[in-house]
Amino acid sequence: MLRCGQMMLAQALICRHLGRDWQWEKHKKQPEEYHRILRCFLDRKDCCYSIHQMAQMGVGEGKSIGEWFGPNTVAQVLKKLALFDEWNSLAVYVSMDNTVVIEDIKKMCWSPPQSSGAAHSSAHLHRSALGRNKNTAGFCTGWKPLLLIIPLRLGINHINPVYIDAFKECFKMPQSLGALGGKPNNAYYFIGFLGNELIYLDPHTTQSFVDSEENGTVDDQSFHCQQAPHRMKIMNLDPSVALGFFCKEECDFDNWCSLVQKEILKQQSLRMFELVQKHPPHWPPFIPPTKPEVTTTGAELIESTDKLFELEEEFEILSV
Repeated sequence: MLRCGQMMLAQALICRHLGRDWQWEKHKKQPEEYHRILRCFLDRKDCCYSIHQMAQMGVGEGKSIGEWFGPNTVAQVLKKLALFDEWNSLAVYVSMDNTVVIEDIKKMCWSPPQSSGAAHSSAHLHRSALGRNKNTAGFCTGWKPLLLIIPLRLGINHINPVYIDAFKECFKMPQSLGALGGKPNNAYYFIGFLGNELIYLDPHTTQSFVDSEENGTVDDQSFHCQQAPHRMKIMNLDPSVALGFFCKEECDFDNWCSLVQKEILKQQSLRMFELVQKHPPHWPPFIPPTKPEVTTTGAELIESTDKLFELEEEFEILSV
């Protein structure tokens, strides 16, 4: 499931920097942003979204190294790691109790950057502005690109057929990043559907270790599909899933809300999830997450991480 989470996040970063219509071509020269995205996911402890960082951050979610991660745990890990990623400057919202709160998302995406000093603030604003969207007048809109993850339980032991149509509708939305899920003991990244079958990518393929070259480029062939995606019957899906959506601009999020109202919430009972305008009064107050005032990465906040990875070989043999 960790690799599946990396896949979904990588797709969000591609939409963020290269556009949703971008496609990889073998041996074609790619822009610098593409190689920076790849470097975020290299299997090294110092890479922002490496398997090491995700596994270590999972300890804070109660998951030991090598223990199975569910879709919700992966979503929480990505949410925490994104706080330390200033280049991509993503706002990661993970829904709670099957409910997406519009007010909370807009509060988070429009939050001003936090800093500890004027010099740091100026540098941070400059870096953020480089990655922010601009309106037609050329000014920064201030909206932080949104990665929206909705963990769901669509049944008890098997997926409830009443959710199937709504689940498939999510893949049709232009903001869709697919879904995290699978079947018992197998994690998959679902990217679409055909009839009553889901199309998915399977991370359970052993690959050779890849590192960045001296010029900063990465041998990227193993990062892309070398064969056709797999398919499985939708009724074989484990009911624990997490939907992903990416909204680069506020208008993308507003459009997503309209589509959800039209296609997902039209069913009066047994809705897949809820979309509400205001923060529920019985919930704790919503406070947009901010980067802790530390100079370490997110995973290093966990005590005694050196003992977790004394040898790289010990980590590689674990099943994720």
